[in-house]
Amino acid sequence: MATDDDDMWVGVIRLHARVEHEVAAALQKHGLGLSEYRALCHLSIADGGYLRMQELSDLLGLNQSSVTRLVGRLESSGLSRRDFCDQDRRGVYTLITDEGRARKDGAAPTYEETLTAALDRAAKEGLADTVTALRASMHRTT
Repeated sequence: MATDDDDMWVGVIRLHARVEHEVAAALQKHGLGLSEYRALCHLSIADGGYLRMQELSDLLGLNQSSVTRLVGRLESSGLSRRDFCDQDRRGVYTLITDEGRARKDGAAPTYEETLTAALDRAAKEGLADTVTALRASMHRTT
């Protein structure tokens, strides 16, 4: 027998999977995967435009090896570059490039429009309670 929490969590997971799929597909026309886009977003608002690899890993919810591969793809595309920490030569940073910032800025309207449309569609197709609760929670915290 499912509990209210279980029902809520299943709704969140269904919504997440559905929205992630739509947003990822839309970002492909900008030559970005969803993780790449999110990494560029975090880098673009970070002080100085750079983050330690571990910080980026924590922000993205990815393990260290996944972030290393992700940063490698960004670097190969000229969207970021790696640098070493002056205070600790073992520390590695990734820094957004001007090209990375431009690519992120160009993809942002697509991301935002697709996200809103996907949430609206999900609300009309059986996930209204979940979408409404999530949107309401954002209004309470801002």
